[in-house]
Amino acid sequence: MKRDKKGFTLIELLVVIAIIGILATIVLVSLNTARQKARDARRVGDIRQIALALEMYYDDTTTGYPGDDEAATCDDWALMEAALEGGVGYMTQVPTDPGGGSTAYLYNAGGASNSRQDYVLRAQLESPTNTALVTDVDTTSPALGCVCTDNNGVSPDANRYYCVQP
Repeated sequence: MKRDKKGFTLIELLVVIAIIGILATIVLVSLNTARQKARDARRVGDIRQIALALEMYYDDTTTGYPGDDEAATCDDWALMEAALEGGVGYMTQVPTDPGGGSTAYLYNAGGASNSRQDYVLRAQLESPTNTALVTDVDTTSPALGCVCTDNNGVSPDANRYYCVQP
């Protein structure tokens, strides 16, 4: 009498589960890298959008860029946000960092020495090799207070500061 065996052996099942686990790990690592790049692209876009709104604000006012007259402190974000959202409304809402605020955007207008005729906007990117780091501003005057030095997209880079000035 011949007996037909149906089904998979334990070894076959374990091999299939191991292969599925390896493939799932590879997909998750790739997905995390894609999310990181997407957040960085949004940061660069946000900073450029805020810079455009600041230029429109500057063209419409005689007081210079929004901010206080304190030099060497990168803390004018709230003043800038109120100026761009209120009144004429250059922006309906000033964007915030997509990373949950762990690396918040920074802004400072020039101090009393330049009557707020200059500013710096800064975001910290996640990828040290982002190409946006090559074309950004890497030095700022001490009057603007925000540190902007980075390795221009060359790893390793602990700062990864993407900065914009007019």
